[in-house]
Amino acid sequence: MRLSRYFLPVAKETPADAQIVSHQLMLRAGLIKQQAAGVYIWLPFGLKVLRKIEQIVREEQNHAGAIELLMPTIQGADLWRESGRYDDYGQEMLRIKDRHDRELLFGPTAEEVVTDVVRTYVKSYKDLPLNLYNIQWKFRDEIRPRFGVMRGREFLMKDAYSFDLDEAAARDAYRKMFLAYLRTFTRLGLRGVPMRAATGPIGGDLSHEFIILAKNGESAVFYDSQYEEHDWTNTEISFENDEASIAARKSLVDEVLHAYAATDEMHDEAQFFASTPPERRREGRGIEVGHIFFFGDKYSKPMNAKVMGADGKPVNLQMGSYGIGVSRLVGAIIEASHDENGIIWPKEIAPFDVGIINLKSGDPATDAACNQLYDALIKAGKEPLYDDRDDRAGAKFATMDLIGVPMQIVVGPRGLQSGMVELKNRQTQEKTEFALAEVVARICV
Repeated sequence: MRLSRYFLPVAKETPADAQIVSHQLMLRAGLIKQQAAGVYIWLPFGLKVLRKIEQIVREEQNHAGAIELLMPTIQGADLWRESGRYDDYGQEMLRIKDRHDRELLFGPTAEEVVTDVVRTYVKSYKDLPLNLYNIQWKFRDEIRPRFGVMRGREFLMKDAYSFDLDEAAARDAYRKMFLAYLRTFTRLGLRGVPMRAATGPIGGDLSHEFIILAKNGESAVFYDSQYEEHDWTNTEISFENDEASIAARKSLVDEVLHAYAATDEMHDEAQFFASTPPERRREGRGIEVGHIFFFGDKYSKPMNAKVMGADGKPVNLQMGSYGIGVSRLVGAIIEASHDENGIIWPKEIAPFDVGIINLKSGDPATDAACNQLYDALIKAGKEPLYDDRDDRAGAKFATMDLIGVPMQIVVGPRGLQSGMVELKNRQTQEKTEFALAEVVARICV
């Protein structure tokens, strides 16, 4: 993409009403624009990040055996009355009526809707296990929306729902999602830290939050250093349903849960400190980006979601739900990865792979070299952002750092006299000179 033809409304000044770094940088870097309190327009640059995160989440759900569908944002109140949650959910639920005076709501979550789908079509134990998910916009009427997308009212969420015949199978479905989340956050360039959590309005007796480490995090976190660099995408995890795979998953989850503790109402840091050698203890802070629940027949029983068991008797389905805040992740990643100059995107979700900075737009040799690099990068399967604007070099450097493009190629007349360009690593700030003919190969290594 040529920046002169792109819509990227960056700003020099920090907005006065943005209180935290992620909100400030998302506004300054042209990712979002507020439309109403807690409701945002996702501008082209922000949408590219959002879609990349969404795709990684989708791929890992599919890998774990979940099946995607798309549920509506508007739900009928009658389903929520069946489950008993319509009056219990509170003022966060946006209740509305249509022209026929029918009661509807803007879905804050989808347990009722997906349970209705399954009770309609799934009738036998032979159709289980089943895990259905969607990536859809939700709305919760926060009393004080703030911190940009970190605590907005409208948000994009991946929510999955598992259905099993008995509790043992349902708890294994929970462990599958637990491990899928660790893989997902690793692919996003993050370390997902699981914490025991309260179940809240979703219900159930088993729940974990997943947080990512950030200096401005909401929760204090203690963890075992042996997990600091663990790459879950390279850890052998089977999502099959044979006995050996089930046993391996249980062992892996138990191992992980012994490595972390958080200071909240469900804290168990005392046990953590008792079982972890002092030299391996680490402390930090984290931001919640995912939450998983096991709640048995909390929804299936009142909504009469049954299947015929192997013995011919009807059985209430055992359920779990699993959420990832896709839009919240954008803000959380920025909180965890930025410096005084702007955003530092993990390469897995960067909107553009490499930036090209033309130090003298209009100079024939410099323009030709930049065009050559631009075409070569596209042919190599990369997404370049070429700053071809007629602007000061300092402004171009500032823009590239602000928006966080991971690699930057700086092209100027002086370097080209000897056939050289400069390659800058956004994260480390390291600058290296390469021959013009070699720099694309270097980036594609």
